Amino acid sequence: MERKSAAGSIRNKERSKKKFLDAVGKILKTKGYAALKINDIAATAGVDKKMIYTYFGGMDGLMDEYVRSQDYWVKVTSEEVEKMKPLADDGGRAFIETMLLSQFDYVYTNKEAQKLLLWSISEPRKSLKKLIDTQEENGEYIFKLMMESHFKDNMEVYRSIMAIMVSGLYYLNMFASVNGSIFCGIDVNTPEGRKNIKKAVSFMVDQTYENLNDQQEE
Repeated sequence: MERKSAAGSIRNKERSKKKFLDAVGKILKTKGYAALKINDIAATAGVDKKMIYTYFGGMDGLMDEYVRSQDYWVKVTSEEVEKMKPLADDGGRAFIETMLLSQFDYVYTNKEAQKLLLWSISEPRKSLKKLIDTQEENGEYIFKLMMESHFKDNMEVYRSIMAIMVSGLYYLNMFASVNGSIFCGIDVNTPEGRKNIKKAVSFMVDQTYENLNDQQEE
């Protein structure tokens, strides 16, 4: 009976934690980050606000766990990358193309991720700084594992190209969601428009690898 009671307590804790995390997402999507107050989160979750301190250690802990659950690049951990190590033989070419295209789709379909991106450039907050630091740590691991030995002296150029591509794809999705879907004549909210953006991503990845490789061979 004690084992069942302990198991039930764990399940209740996980359910309550999920309710809090879902509540953060709901408020973020409908009212924006300025409305993320502890009383409102507890009311939306239908759980006593004291449990936020019990389960997360407070508001910052809750926000830390929430942002980790939503950001695309935070989920690309070193453990996940290790599983893809065979792809490193091409200098990470196939890997980075897949990641960029997946990021493009993930942010488009995840309104909470879009709100997090807007929040991260609008307001300083510890949990958001941790998000950015984790993104950088994961990105650095990928660069060192797959690309650094491949590009050598051209690595800084490669990093700069990737910075432009990642941020550009983020912006296109947020722009299409908030203020309109037409950007440079491409409707980012249509299947055809998104298909063309993806073709452009593949083209830019190909050109990056081909041109930087040619420079190294000269």
